[in-house]
Parts: sequence; structure tokens; C-alpha cells
Amino acid sequence: MVVYGMAIKAYVPVAGTFLITSLTTNALCAATPQGKETLRHSPSQKTAAPTQSTKTVRQTENPASPVNEQVVVTGTHSTGVKARQSISPIDIITATQLQRSGAMNVADALARLNPSITISAQGRDTEALTSQIRLRGLSPNQTLVLIDGARRHSTANMIIYPGPQQGSTPVDLNMIPASAIDHIEILRDGAAAMYGADAIAGVVNIILKKKNHGMQIATQTGANAYDGSGWNIQQNINSGFKIGSSGFFNISGQYYHTDHAAAANTDVRTGTHNNPFLSSPEETRGSLLANFGYDINDTLGFFGNITYAHRHAESYQYLRVPSTLPAIYPYGFVPSETIDEDDYAATLGLKGQLPYGVKWRLRTTYGADQNRMSMKNTANLGYYAQFGTTPTDFLVGNYRNSQWTNDLDFSKKLHVLNRPIELYWGGEYRLDMYRLSPGEPLSYSYGGSNGQPGLMPQNAGNWSRDVWAGYIDIDTHPVKKLDVDIAGRFEHYTDFGDTESGKIAARYDFTSRFGIRATISNGFRAPTLAEEHFSTLGISPSGASALLPANSASAKLLGGSPLKPERSTNASGGFYVEPIKGLHVTADVYQINLRDRIVGSGNYNGPLALQAISMMGADVPTAIGGGGLNTNNVTGNYFSNAASTRTQGVDITADYRFDFHQNGLLDLNLGIDLNRTRLHHLRIDNNGNPLLSAQGISYLTTASPRSKIILTAHWEIEKWDVTLRQTRWGQTTTMQTYQDQAPASVRYSNKVFEQFVNTPRWTTDIEVGYRPLKRLRVALGSNNIFNVRPRRLTPETTIYGVAYYDKASSQVPMFGGYYYLKGSYDF
Repeated sequence: MVVYGMAIKAYVPVAGTFLITSLTTNALCAATPQGKETLRHSPSQKTAAPTQSTKTVRQTENPASPVNEQVVVTGTHSTGVKARQSISPIDIITATQLQRSGAMNVADALARLNPSITISAQGRDTEALTSQIRLRGLSPNQTLVLIDGARRHSTANMIIYPGPQQGSTPVDLNMIPASAIDHIEILRDGAAAMYGADAIAGVVNIILKKKNHGMQIATQTGANAYDGSGWNIQQNINSGFKIGSSGFFNISGQYYHTDHAAAANTDVRTGTHNNPFLSSPEETRGSLLANFGYDINDTLGFFGNITYAHRHAESYQYLRVPSTLPAIYPYGFVPSETIDEDDYAATLGLKGQLPYGVKWRLRTTYGADQNRMSMKNTANLGYYAQFGTTPTDFLVGNYRNSQWTNDLDFSKKLHVLNRPIELYWGGEYRLDMYRLSPGEPLSYSYGGSNGQPGLMPQNAGNWSRDVWAGYIDIDTHPVKKLDVDIAGRFEHYTDFGDTESGKIAARYDFTSRFGIRATISNGFRAPTLAEEHFSTLGISPSGASALLPANSASAKLLGGSPLKPERSTNASGGFYVEPIKGLHVTADVYQINLRDRIVGSGNYNGPLALQAISMMGADVPTAIGGGGLNTNNVTGNYFSNAASTRTQGVDITADYRFDFHQNGLLDLNLGIDLNRTRLHHLRIDNNGNPLLSAQGISYLTTASPRSKIILTAHWEIEKWDVTLRQTRWGQTTTMQTYQDQAPASVRYSNKVFEQFVNTPRWTTDIEVGYRPLKRLRVALGSNNIFNVRPRRLTPETTIYGVAYYDKASSQVPMFGGYYYLKGSYDF
């Protein structure tokens, strides 16, 4: 199990029994607010409830104690497998750790607690409106997210601007209320053979709470005090209810609001300190989740969950100077991109047992994310020039992404030649759907709304595809201490054809304190419907940037060709050792060869890019920003299978507990991820040009930290607890575009760049908690208490003097120290 990114054990003792907390196992549990658990057996396993109580040594709030070990359900079809026994490396983040991270959302919490996970410093434009995580430095599209083992739908909001995440439509983890999460399992290995496409970098499986009693309420508020901005508040509730004698109903809710957190600087065009571009979005979000299960009889039960979330968020763009439209905005204006988002999903399932010990599960999941995208505080400059008037708010389009997944699974335990064999097999059908609707006419005609023109009718459409899959998995112990798992999966896509994935993994335990493990597998990721079909145009004060449809005539003009799937080969190996009692160490090396990576490429600027935009049916105004259009600052790109890469790394975890008796308990934990991605092959487009520039290559290979180290100490004594976390963010390197302060000969070049090295940084997080009452806890804390920030860009690469941090880097957060107060009460 992982404490702040480290692997540790988590036993849950109740009358000498170890409990399993997932619906995919035979047992369902319900945790009490005090951390103990009671067991409700499935109908097929009627056993009297334990009556003998265990001896309580010390009830601590830290469930990640080294004396414990957590049962996992990710990366295996077997039941009762503990984290440290797993064939593939699995980290566990508990609900308590999420709460004590001090983070206001799930994505940020995971980046603080797990060294393999990073997030970008700041999203650009609409990218800032959706959370995303990157596992092992790869794209968000290459990490599969599950909810209680069921595939989660992704957002409809596509990350369109160049950078490491370009093209991603990630699963937005923040739309799940944190109060509903029991723990999160992170599988750091390729798992396409088990779960299908997208599980190239790994799998994040969110396990929901299944308590059938009690209630907890919690709240947190804080701000970026050094800047006096970014005030936020979060309120959570979770409650469980018993259904009959064998069921549960658990409901969770969350309300969240944050103001803009700004890091403003002097705008070189105006000499004023009023350009708010370098800021986080303002966001208001509410979410609900209901989780339930019931045993109908001895051989049949049902389960499911329903989620709903709504969000309104606004993200600032650059200041438009007063000369842009003085009649309406005499002091200039700052366009804001807004999103009104509804995200919902429902999972329903039946499970049971057939004759001869065959277990089965039938499950259906439907999920959708729909976004109403708008611009406010802006103008249509072309329309104003012709008619002397313009709206200031625009609907720029509606996006919708939905997914319907159905699966039927079987399992049976056998004995062949007196050796146990666990056999699993099943099938899946998935329907992917994607829809784009155009904005209002003035959002795209006459040059469109300044900042982000709306989707044109030419951009709009409705696309879908069917995916059929079948799999088989065999887990066996050919000799006593050797576990071997072999899996295979076949998938058929109606738009890309057939693919096969396979995995073979083995683990050998020499003793109970030393074991080795290794896995080799291959993976597959088809282009998303958004990568195939999305297109848009962005207007800046002196230029334009267009994302062209991958299979369009516009992309073909710039050397494009139709997309094909990505394919990967994953290999990993490592060991677990307990050199002295209570000191647990794991180390795993890994390599991911990824072929035909889908990235934003074909970067063209100047007249040819302007011609490609015109072929798309768009109109770029020739006089914008008060200074006219700079054709060198007009760019066009598209998605292509531009590159093959090789990612290599090492993960190390360690933990140890000190018991100082009357002076409390101290848990020490270490997590390290060393990571490097190299370009293995670069394709040439149909015009004879490389599909990636030096800048694009840097986004793939060096924009993620070369290393990330997390050191955590958690001390508990009587009513007090203290968590101290030190994080070292490794070096990132990117190639920066020369901007407005640069020499005219290299401004906006897509061939000449400045190399920028974001040197390593240490940050310090601390939280001090106190329990004035048994069920009440209050805490005061700070993330990045010393206000450490990334290294600043040089003036030649700083856009208008205000965007002075590398937004493509996934290193230290750019908004400095965050200080908070929170409390929780268990009923």
C-alpha cells in the first residue's frame, strides 16, 4: 500500500480475519468511522459473523501503517491478493491520505502523493478547465481510469494547444467527489491484455466506499496567501445506509469553489501590472455519487453506482491592449473562456455463481460528458469593423463525449496435477460516441469571437464506433513459490480493424521477506474520435493558430495522412525485500516502447498555414490586436503518428515504523521515480518535412521531470498528528518559442528555439492535526510552505512579459504557497 507515494502494507484485523473491500471479490465490507470494519459475506459464502473481539493496540488515524497490508483488485483477477504480493507494482492511496494531502482536488492530491504521477504547471485556454494526470511521463490518453473496475468515460473537452498533453481528452478525476473514495489503486504497468485499449502507461482504479452506516462531514478552506488570491472552499459529506439484511447504500456529495489564483506581472506592451493571464481558473463544482449493492439470494446479487457532477469555470486569456477596440473597451479587455459542464454515469450489474463453481458477473456502464463552451468579455472585431457594433459574449460550441460499455466475465478455480489454476474469461462490447455542435453564427463569421472563434458548421459532426473484445486469463502456481499469470485479449474496432494484446507475468518468493517479479506485455490504443475529427481555430492579438482535422484536405496540404493506432511493448522487473523486520523496500525497472505515437505535429506557419486554414472554411481577420496580422504568427497543425519513443525508468519505495510508546508512532516513507523518454524514430510528412520540430520533441521527451522524490514523515501522539512531506521535482527541459521581446528575425519561428532548463526544486508540505473530541478533527496546514516557484523564462521567450513560467513543464506548481484550515466530524 502507498503512503504519500510509497508502498506499504495494510492489514485490517477483525477477529483474526482479513477483509476485502471490493465488489469484485466475494466479500463486501463496511468500515466504521473509527477505522474498524465489519464483514458481510456474499450469499455464496454464508459464515457466522465473528463474535470474538481483537485486542486493540492503538487506534491511529494513519491507515498506512507498516503493520498493515491492503487487498487489491487491480492488475489481477484473483481474490485476496495483497498489494505486496501482486505480480505487477501497485500503489495504494487511501482516503485518509487524500484528505491529508491538503490538495483541493483528486488530481492534485495524486500528483503530491505519488512520484509516478505529474500534472502540467498550467493549462492553456480551455485546457485549464479540465484536470488531467500523466503517469510515467506519458500522455493522459495512455492511462486508463476505472471506477470499481469499470471503464470511466473521458471528457469532451479536448486539449488542443501544443504541449505534452495535446490531443488528450482525459478522464477528469475531479468530477468524482473525494468523499466517495475508499482508496485508489495505481497499477504501474501495461495492462491492455486485461482491460483493453488505453492501459499503456498504467491503470488508476478508484475504489468507492461501501459503508452501510455512519456519516462524515468535512470542510476545507484556504488561499495562496503570498499573492492574496486563489481563495477556495470545499465541503464534503458521506453517509451509509443498510438495505435489508444483505445490502448497502452509500451516498457522497461535494461542493467546491475557487477564485482565480493569479501570478500577474508587468505587461511590456502597456507597462501596467494588470494582465491576469497567468492565473488558475475560477471554478464552482458540485458532485454526487451513490454506490449500492444487495444480495438477492444465495447465488445472485446486484450492484451499481451513479455519478453526477456540474461545473462552471472561467479561464483568462491575454490582455487585449486599449487600441484593440477603444470604443467599447477603452482600457483594453481580457477575454474569458467559460465552460458549463454536465458529467454523469451509471453502472448496473448482476453477479452470481453457476453450478460447478463457475462465478459470473454481468455489468453495463453508460457515461457522458457534455460541455457548453462560451467566450465572455470579448468582441468580434471583423463584424465591428463592418457594422460598428459587436456582441461581447458568445456561445462557441457544444461538445459531447459518451461511452456505453457492457461486459460479461466468468471465473473458475481448478486443480491440475495437484496444482491450483484460476481461469478467467469473458467478453466486452463498447460503443464510443462523439458530437460537436457549432457556435452561434457571429462566434465564427467575420473572424469570430476574439480569443477563441466558435465551431463552424464545417467543424461540427456526430461520430461513433463499435468495439468488440474477448479475453482469457490463466493464473497458476506451477511450483509452490512461483506464481505465473498469462493473459490474452482480442479486440475489433469498426473503424480500425483487429488487434491482439498479450501478457505474461511471474513472481517468485524465495522467502516471506524476499521476492522477485517480472512482466512483459504489449498494448494498443486506437485514436480517439476527438483526435480523428476535432478542429478549431484560435485568434491571438497578432496571429492565429488552427488545429486541422487529421484526415482533411487542409491537413493533407500540410503533409498529413490518416491516423493509425498506437502500439506498445512493456517490460518490467523488480523485487521486494524486508532486510530487517518492519523495513519494506521495493524496486522496479520498466521500459515502454511506444510506436506510432499520436501527437500534434505538422507544425507549419506563414502563408501555407493561412491557406490551410482558409481551406477549412475559416476566416482570419487581417487587422487584429491593433497592430495587424503577423503571418509568421499564423500556425496550422494536425494530429499524426509522428514518432516512436522509448520510456525507461526505476521506481523505488521504502517504509518503516518507529513505535516510541508514550511518545507516539512515527511512520517514515520514501518514494522515487526516475524517468527518461527518448525519441526512437521520427516520421517525415508527405511534404518531406519532419513531423515534429525540436519543440515538439521536447514536449514528448523532456517536459516531464527526470526524477521525482517524495519523503514523508507522519507522527501521531495522543490527540495530535503531524505530517511532513518533502518533494524534489527533477529537471525539465523544453524548447521555447521566441516571443514579442525577441529579435524580429526569430520571432514566432517554428524552427529556431531557445532551450530552457527548469532546474530541480524542493517543496515542503506540512499539516498539524488535533482532536479536541473523539469524532472531531481540525487541522492547519500548508502545501509549499516556503513559496517555492519554478525558474522564470528569459524575456525573449516571455509572452508580453507576463507568461514567465514554462506552462508545458510538469514540475513545481507556479502559484506558490497554499495555506489552509480544515475540519471533519464523524457521526
